[in-house]
This record gives sequence, C-alpha cells and structure tokens, in this order.
Amino acid sequence: MLLIKSPNFLLVLLGATVLTIPMPMLIILGGLAGLQLSPGEGLATLPVSIQLLAGLFTATPMSILMGARGRKAGFLLAALFAVLGGALAAYSLIHGLFALLCFAHALLGAAVVSFGLFRFAAAELVAAPQQAKAISLTLGSGLVAALLAPEVFRLFKDSLAPVPLAGAYLAVSAIALAGMLPIAAAKFAPPQPKAGKDKSRGQTAALWNRPRLLWAILCGVGSFAGMMLLMTPTPLAMVGCGFSDVQAADVIRWHVVAMFAPSFFTGSLITRFGANAIVATGAVLLALSGLTALAGIELVHFYVSLVLLGLGWNFGFVGATTLLNSELMDSEKSLFQGINDTGIALGAAIASFSSGLMIASVGWAMIAAALLGFAAVVAFSSFKQRQAVSNTSSLVQY
Repeated sequence: MLLIKSPNFLLVLLGATVLTIPMPMLIILGGLAGLQLSPGEGLATLPVSIQLLAGLFTATPMSILMGARGRKAGFLLAALFAVLGGALAAYSLIHGLFALLCFAHALLGAAVVSFGLFRFAAAELVAAPQQAKAISLTLGSGLVAALLAPEVFRLFKDSLAPVPLAGAYLAVSAIALAGMLPIAAAKFAPPQPKAGKDKSRGQTAALWNRPRLLWAILCGVGSFAGMMLLMTPTPLAMVGCGFSDVQAADVIRWHVVAMFAPSFFTGSLITRFGANAIVATGAVLLALSGLTALAGIELVHFYVSLVLLGLGWNFGFVGATTLLNSELMDSEKSLFQGINDTGIALGAAIASFSSGLMIASVGWAMIAAALLGFAAVVAFSSFKQRQAVSNTSSLVQY
C-alpha cells in the first residue's frame, strides 16, 4: 500500500502519533488542576475552555502560516508552544497560580489545534483516491495516545510530590520535544503561493454562496462540540459520584480508544458508503451516548456512554473532514481549512465552558440531554449537505 511505503507519510504519522499523546492527558489535567486552583467550582473547567478559545484564535492564522511558510515550520512552532505550556502549567501548580495555569493552557490550545492540521498535511502527501484513508489513518494515530496517555499520567502525576499533577505537565513538555524530531526530518508538500488580501476576501465571501461547504463545516463543528460537551465534565462528574481520578482516567482512555481506533477502517467505509452516510451514523452514535448517560451514573454507564461518544465523534469528524476536502481546490485549502478548524474550536470552547457551568448547576443529566440536540444538528447538517446545490462544483463526489 502506498500509504505504508511512503517515507514522508510515515514520518508525519509518527510525529502526529507522538504529539497526540498529551491530548487525553490534558482532558484530565485541565479539569483536575483547575479544580485544585480555581476560586470556585464553576470555574474548574476554565483552563480547558481557555485552551479551546486559544485554538479558536490560532487555527486560521496557523493554517495560513503553514500555507505560506510550509507545514514543517508550523508544526515545529506548535510543538514549541506545547513545551512551554507544559512547563508553565507545572510552575503554576507549584506556586498556586490559577491565572498562569490558564495562560499555559492557552499555549497548549494553540499547539493542540495546530496538531489537528496533521490530517490535512497527510492528505497532501498521497494521491486523491487515498486521501480519505490518509486522513483516517492519521487520526487513528490517536489510538497510541489512548493507550499510553493514562500510563504516563499515572507514572508522573505525583512525581513532583507533594504537588499533585505538576509532574504530568512536565511529561507533556518532554513528549512535545520528542515529537519535534520526526517532523524536522519529514518533507511536506511545498508551501502554497501567498494570496493577496483582495483574493482572500473574495474567497471568504464565496463561502456564503457555497452551501455544500458550509454544511460540511457544520457537520464537523457539531460532532466536535457535542463530544466536548459530554467529555469535558466527565472526570468531575465521576469524582463527584465517588469514583477515583484513576477510574476517571481509565474511562477517558477507553473514550479516546473509541475516538481513534475506528480510523483504521473509517476511510474504507467512506469510500464504500459515502461520507454523508458515515456522518449520519456518527450522529446516531452521539445520540445513543447521550441516552446511555441519562440511563444512570454507575461506572458501566460512564464507560459505555463515553465509548459511544468516541465512536460518534470519529464517524462524524472523519466524514466531515472528507466532505470539506472534496469541496476545495488546492489554492483554497489553507484558508478554508483554517476557517473550518476555527469554527470547530469555537464550538468546542462554548461546549466546554457551558459544561463546566452546567455540571456545577443543573447537573450531569442535563448535559447528557443537551448532547441529543447536538446529534440532531449533525444529522440535519449531513442531510442538507447532501441535498445542497453549490455554486462551485465539488472536486470529488461522495
């Protein structure tokens, strides 16, 4: 298979794999460190929300930077953000500085959203018929993160005792340093010619006349925001129900396994059944996740709900990414991929912050009920994307 034989694809895949490892750790660390330092319980998820807001403001600039200067420069800069963010977060815990913890998560947010662009970089290294598989396999590298991150968390969370969690943040910095090595060695697709301001404005305006592109973006935003809504408060909800932080970490581990393991065949399913069918299946899985969370608060309910949530995200997100790429010409990709990931970061940030307020006020059940609404948005957007007649013809039909 060409994907396996391509040295550059393998280097990008390795870099993406290593740099994805901190992601599940940050889900646990952000909420628990926030609970440790925040002035009020309702602000416990603020570091995670700021992390997502930072992604909101950096997604498009980082994508445009990669279009102008190359993917390598962008990914190395993002890895540097992760190194600094992990170190500053550890320092904030040692000295009890909640504001610095939030700033550290802003740097980490800029890194995480930039690492999300690996899926587009991988697609640029293969022929068009293989791009769905390249996207899917690159996202599938997160399976390694799902397996390793909880072990890294367990090994290092108390390594700077008596300060809990600080050692885990330093581990994030070390992992980011290691991830820079394969990125530095890889050869990416050449940078795109720099577009003038007038051309960029024209491209952005054209977005509103391209309903298929708009609905594809909304599929991705809905899938990601729905996932964040339920995932972010899960550790807090579990601790509040009497479970340990280690049990919460294990639930998140299997959630992340469910997020990424299907990626080894999602691309093939898209090729066979079409991206819209896979997105619609993801919406159904998201709805089942919400219903399971509503059914009870035993340990099994958390496991099953979070696994279904991960599966729903995978189908919805990989399908939406494929729909997005099918609507874009090469000259448009750096701008609209950035706009897409900005929308995703905005939806995720709103969902994350709202979940923190909801878990402290109306409770877990209302969060689960709200997920059903997000599932409906994803399903409706997929249907509209299939039905829409765009002024710009799709480059690839699914």
